[in-house]
Amino acid sequence: MVNHSLLRPELRPPVQMALLDDILGIVRANSLWPMTFGIACCSIEMMAAGASRFDLDRFGAGVFRPSPRQSDVMIVAGTISKKMAPTVLTLYEQMPAPKWVIAMGNCAISGGPFVYDKQYAIVNGTDVILPVDVYVPGCPPRPEALIQGFLELQDKLTKGGKTNFIRHFKRWPRKEQP
Repeated sequence: MVNHSLLRPELRPPVQMALLDDILGIVRANSLWPMTFGIACCSIEMMAAGASRFDLDRFGAGVFRPSPRQSDVMIVAGTISKKMAPTVLTLYEQMPAPKWVIAMGNCAISGGPFVYDKQYAIVNGTDVILPVDVYVPGCPPRPEALIQGFLELQDKLTKGGKTNFIRHFKRWPRKEQP
């Protein structure tokens, strides 16, 4: 299923079911299945986010799938070398649609400290080869930052939390004390 609001106007279907699209967005946002895939040191923090201390399961995203055909979120955690780039692209293409990408860490976002003049081995960011939905900065980013990245992805899937459904950690206004 495709998020029709992200398509160009000429590619949108002539009839859209707004409530059905909203419900599908909520369902997708609360059942994200990331792929078990780590390239460098950021993958250790990704594993820590899925462990019991931080418990990514609370947010509906803790079931790390062993195959790209079973997952819908790719977390690029680490440096992508130009030799590794075709493999990363193949894994992305094997994921069923709809699929999303989280770039985790400075190396995945911009190449990190490995980018300098006349370097030939490192891809200068994941967005050079894949469409990135959420960036999680840090070197390496803490597990809380990855959880925040998942919450940002969930907000993106639910159109910024504009639906009438209750979101995680919704803050209600406090009553004034007399």
